[in-house]
This record gives sequence, C-alpha cells and structure tokens, in this order.
Amino acid sequence: MPATLTQTFHSFMHLFFPHVCEGCGTDIINNDSILCAKCYLQLPVTNFIADKHNLVEQKFYGRLQVEAAGGAYYFTKDSLLRDLIAGLKYHGNKEIGFYLGRQLGRMMAATDRFDNVDAIVPLPLNPRKEKKRGYNQAAIIAAGLSSAWQRPVLTGAVERKIFTETQTHKDRVSRWQSMQNVFAVTNPAAIEGKNILLVDDIITTGATLEACGEQVLSVPGTTLYIATVAFTI
Repeated sequence: MPATLTQTFHSFMHLFFPHVCEGCGTDIINNDSILCAKCYLQLPVTNFIADKHNLVEQKFYGRLQVEAAGGAYYFTKDSLLRDLIAGLKYHGNKEIGFYLGRQLGRMMAATDRFDNVDAIVPLPLNPRKEKKRGYNQAAIIAAGLSSAWQRPVLTGAVERKIFTETQTHKDRVSRWQSMQNVFAVTNPAAIEGKNILLVDDIITTGATLEACGEQVLSVPGTTLYIATVAFTI
C-alpha cells in the first residue's frame, strides 16, 4: 500500500477507533505502543536484569539455586505500573501484558546474563483461576518477552495443582507454607536438560516462584533463571 494511502487508512481508523495512552489518555502515541513517551519514562526501571546480586537474586540466597534473576520495574502503590498490572490481571487488558513482556525481553536482550536460557516457562495458574480470568497473565507476559528475545515459550510442562487464595496480605512465612505442594512438573521431558527461565508478573517475597522453581529443578539436568516485570519494594 502506498505511503499516502497507508497514512489515510491509519487516520481513518484512528478517527473511529482511537489509540490512546494507557497512562494519560493522550492520542499522541505510536501505533505499536500502549504508552506515550512521557508515561513510558515514568516507569521506574530497576536495572536488576543487567546487574548481578540484585535484590531479586538476594531473595533466593540459601533457598533456591538460581543462575540469574531480576525484575524490570519497581512496583509501588499509586503508581502507573500498579495501574497497568491491575489492568492486565483484573480488567482483561492482555495488550498491557504483551507490551510489558516485550520491554522485559528488550532488557534481557541487552545483557549476557541470561544468554544460556533455552526456554521460557510462565508461572502457571490453577485451572480454576485461569478459567475465571480467561487467561494466565504470566503467559501473556512470556509471549511478549519471546517476541523481543527469541526463546520458545513452554506451557503445560509445569502445572499448579492446588487453588490458593490471594497471597497479597500474607507475610513471607505464611506464603511459603501455603505454597507447599502447589506445583508439579507434568511433562518432565519438555524441560529435562534445559536452562529454564521462569516468568511472572510481580515478585514480592518470592515464595511462589521458589515453590515452582523447586519443582523445575527436580527434573534432571535443569538450571533455573527467574524474571518478572515488577519488584515490590
């Protein structure tokens, strides 16, 4: 399609289906983004993906053998990132998850700390919760990550057997106790001998990722990496 016709088509579509920033609502935004430049710069980058011994990795010291780990952005109350993740998890906005996963993937592509990763495993949801929500937000993030950082996404290798209530208001010990025996590897052949990146939306205490990571590492020859969009401070 000639450039002038393409521009006319996009202008026509924008008139009837406006593409606006998820942060401030402006329509001055690239077609392949969900945030305008101003809102994008508000996202609080941690630099944990590139930095060794960061606060995410420290959560697993003495608890889980993790080759490298990191979270892309700081998660705080009353922040743009909090609103974005709420939109993903509770309001059906899967585009947000894909976008945030893509940003995470670009960060990972810019460092060599995760170069050995063979495949991405999104943290599984219990089927009951996934049916209610309609999707697994970690799987959406993983798809966006894979689009920017060429690694395959494996779903179905690990499952969440037990339905658990929200962990938001529990302390670390309570979260750890409630996560016992929640996860199981149901297709060990899919991950055997592979370097696995476990992906989720937010890390708080790390108890959920620890419980799932233990199951991944129970398969012969696996090593474990962890990445999340957000890190709670």
